[in-house]
Amino acid sequence: MTTIELPVLQPEPANEHTSTNDGGHAVYVETYGCQMNLNDTEIVQAIMARHGFRLADSVADADVVLLNTCAVRDNAERKIHERLKHLRSWRKRKPEMVVGVLGCMAERLRRSLLGEQDLVDLVVGPDEYRRLPELVERAFAGEQGIAVKLSRVETYDDITPIRTQGISAWISIMRGCDKFCTFCVVPFTRGRERSRPLESIVREAAQLWDDGFREVTLLGQNVNSYRDPNGQGDFADLLAAVAQAVPQMRIRYTTSHPYDMSDKLIETMAAYANICPYIHLPVQSGSDRILQLMNRHYTVAHYLERIEKIRSTIPRCALSTDIIVGFCTETDEDHRKTLELMETVRYDGAYMFKYSPRENTKAWKMGDDVPEEVKAQRLEEVIQLQQQISWEINQTEIGKTFEVLVEGPSKRDPAQWQGRTDTNKVVIFPHLGTDQSYIVGDYVQVRIERATSATLFGTVVPG
Repeated sequence: MTTIELPVLQPEPANEHTSTNDGGHAVYVETYGCQMNLNDTEIVQAIMARHGFRLADSVADADVVLLNTCAVRDNAERKIHERLKHLRSWRKRKPEMVVGVLGCMAERLRRSLLGEQDLVDLVVGPDEYRRLPELVERAFAGEQGIAVKLSRVETYDDITPIRTQGISAWISIMRGCDKFCTFCVVPFTRGRERSRPLESIVREAAQLWDDGFREVTLLGQNVNSYRDPNGQGDFADLLAAVAQAVPQMRIRYTTSHPYDMSDKLIETMAAYANICPYIHLPVQSGSDRILQLMNRHYTVAHYLERIEKIRSTIPRCALSTDIIVGFCTETDEDHRKTLELMETVRYDGAYMFKYSPRENTKAWKMGDDVPEEVKAQRLEEVIQLQQQISWEINQTEIGKTFEVLVEGPSKRDPAQWQGRTDTNKVVIFPHLGTDQSYIVGDYVQVRIERATSATLFGTVVPG
């Protein structure tokens, strides 16, 4: 769970077509799940502020509490149900408080959430955020609201997200997904693919640079299936346009689909120094049989050919992936093939999960036939192998010097600062005290002295 704590901001003036929050109500948003949800929260903040709502920095200060949710795995939904129970105590102290559930879980569960212990007042899906101010006003009058219609055109392209902290920002370049992997609810909770105009994305990136951001991540469920609606090109063309517009800004993107990882995209990455040499390329399984059942549109051989092309074209490129264990009918042999693929590719990092059946998906009808204890054992084997591989890779970084974008104090020890390499590795280094020669947003050279499987540790090399 990631919770965003928001400072109180002055709202944008409401335009003549919008109602205003004359009572000055404050809204607090909690975000659960992926980067797309974080970006959606920034859009919600902007919409609410435009309609006169203040942005609170805690539940205690809020009249409206909105939970922006994820529905990809069952565990994410359980967290939301637990959080709703916890909010009951706040509701007793502040009976007038409005509670809403937003995002993918709202779209998936719809009306059942409105009966959640008489606590949820609003259920609003990812394509209906423009209706939030109106629905909140009605909720203050005692009316429950539901808005979960999916859109073929909504991209929120005219909404400038409210970004409140840090030096890194996300730009949503497209919404929805057309791949229909059999395990995934995204096409049902976020709708079909639709892309924002290339020119508007480039303008937003340039504005972010002017506003002091030093790194941007282009977001989409499958970014490399992006197509400019005005015919100005594909994702590789967009990436090149952004790189040219902000040549000193680091540019990342997520998430890619192996089926759409083209030579053109790989070569575009290699052509621009400010496009970070890091690719998150979810494989999900090392078994062709399981990949076919997942409707992933590629084979292991195709995936490995793409990895070879990436590494021959971008030798420094770091790779991460997603792996699901225990998918329907997965055998010990299928699992062994996944471990073999991990050994072959040697990812820098991975997000690893047990298969979680989701209603409405095709896999739901296949049956969840792998026992939970088998899933747990296979997941532990995958995690242990990846940790070993990550540790071995990071040991090779010792003695090297990397350019690190300074993010600020380490969460564990304020005396230590942290940043990231362009290959997305976290680096911890001593803070130099009051006479430090760098600040957040600067680039520093750090020589690596030791490493764990997840983190590099080093010392700043004087410039």
